Order: sequence, then structure tokens, then C-alpha cells
Amino acid sequence: MKTTYREALRAAIRDAMTRDERVFLMGEDVGPYGGGFGVSLGLYEEFGPERIRDTPLSESAFVGAGIGAALGGMRPIVEIMTVNFSMLALDQIVNTAASLLHMSGGQFNVPLVIRMTTGAGRQLAAQHSHSLENWYAHVPGLRVLAPATLEDARGMLWPALLDPDPVVIFEHGSLYNEGGELAADAGDVDIERAAVRRAGDDVTVVTYSGSLPKALEAADQLAADGVAAEVIDLRVLRPLDDAALLASVRRTHRMVVVDEGWRSGSLAGEIAARVTEEAFYDLEVPVARVCSAEVPIPYARHLELAAIPSVERIVAAVREVVHGHG
Repeated sequence: MKTTYREALRAAIRDAMTRDERVFLMGEDVGPYGGGFGVSLGLYEEFGPERIRDTPLSESAFVGAGIGAALGGMRPIVEIMTVNFSMLALDQIVNTAASLLHMSGGQFNVPLVIRMTTGAGRQLAAQHSHSLENWYAHVPGLRVLAPATLEDARGMLWPALLDPDPVVIFEHGSLYNEGGELAADAGDVDIERAAVRRAGDDVTVVTYSGSLPKALEAADQLAADGVAAEVIDLRVLRPLDDAALLASVRRTHRMVVVDEGWRSGSLAGEIAARVTEEAFYDLEVPVARVCSAEVPIPYARHLELAAIPSVERIVAAVREVVHGHG
């Protein structure tokens, strides 16, 4: 059936709420308005105000309420409008949700799912457009997911709700309107492993979230030049699927990491370090990175596009590692 990324996310929420009456959604404008990006549109009318709960504009308060509900036996889904606003709830997420199991000697799990929008490309400027996924991927006690396909948008939520510990799901804003075919019986997917979205033998291109369509388009262009790029979608940002990355680079001997985050302290840097530590002698050239320019994301369209990874920059980076060395 034809659907969109947004509709697949909505179907996942509907399915979870139908399966388990302990599941409820809370966040800013998730009720009659349908959510800041329309993901929960219609669910308020379907499930009512007790299970689709609008909250005040206080991220710290409603994430804290979600933690309390999870400790009380519920299965809350908390929606934070954008990752930038999640800074207001960092204390709740890092110091409480991610830490409580360890601080209680294993007595208290926090089965909380937090969804939030991330990424640039929509002219929403610096306070709504950053990619801070690596901040959360840094924190022990969290599982961090980044669905980039219709199947993952539909299938990651229920396994996340079954996880006894907190899970953060990043939805890239540029993907909400992406459409395509999704099997009518599409269901749960694993939340453990990366996925090879395109096979190839010449170079490994690693990416995730909103950069996946760009990486696949770049691979199409490179194929016309005779370069077979293998595209790996990380899907799970913590814990990273090291085995998938190492298996690919040991075969292709070259890697380019595409990451919409800033280069300094980036997830791309972590991947480059792990590959260098574990597969140094398999590499023909150093791991290359395509990241965002280290500036707050601009509002002006041409500046915004210049700041974030593009198909052209990915193609150029791959050509450099394939043809530019040795």
C-alpha cells in the first residue's frame, strides 16, 4: 500500500496503543492539533484525551511525568517537538531515565520511549534544525534509534516499547513527507542491527536518518562511473553495530561516513575511530567524513543547503577515497 513516513509512524503508534492499554502518547499539541509535524493527527479522536495527552510547554515537566508513569507500570510515548527543545529535558533524560537502573542497583527499569524530530533542510533555522543524535548516543543507559525507511518508521516503535530501558527515537524532519510502498502486513523490525541498503565492493558509505536518501542517490551516480558503493544504514545509533561496519570495510577497504551532525565530536568521528582501532590494516586509505559545516544551521535556503551534507559532497568524498589516493 502507498503511505508516507509520517503515516507509518502514526500507524505504529495506533498499533501499539491497540496492543497494550498501558501505552499512551503525551507531548505538546499531540491532541486535537495532531502534533507539531502531524504524526498524531486523528489519534486524539480515536483514543481520547486520557491516552493522547496534551502537555504544557515544559519539556522537563512532561518528560519527568513520563518517567514517573513508566516507573508506575505504564508504557508512555513522549513526543518532544524537536531535538533542540530536548535540551530543556536533558536532566530528566540523562540524570534520571538513563541512570535510575544503575543507581537503584538494578531495582528500577524506566521503560520510556521518547520520540523527537531532528535535522535540517526545511528552513526552520538554528533553533529547530540541529542534529544532536550523537549527544544521546554518548549516554550509557539509552538505546538510540534513527528510522530512515517506511519499514523502520512502522516497525521500530513496538520493539522499543518492549525494551525495559529508555529508548530515544529520532525522526528526521525531511522524511515526514517521503512516500512509497509499504507491505500491508508490515510489522516489527529488529532494533539491534544496521542494514545494508545497497550492496557494493569498492567503498563503504555509512549513514543514517535523513542522509540515507542522499547517500543512495550518490551511490546511483557513482555506479554510472563504475564505482560500486555499499550503503549501510546505521538505524541504531547506540549501541552501534560494529560487526556490520567492520565486515563491510574489510571487504571494500574504504569508508566514507555521512553524518548531518557537526564534525567535531561527531558520531562520524566515533565510527572512524572504531574502524581504525579494529580494522586499521584492512584500510587502503583513511576513513573520510562528510558532516555539516560547524555553524548554527542558517535560515536562508542556499546557506542551509551549503551547510549540510549533499549528494555532490558525498560523491566527491567517495571519488577521493577511491581514486585520489595511491
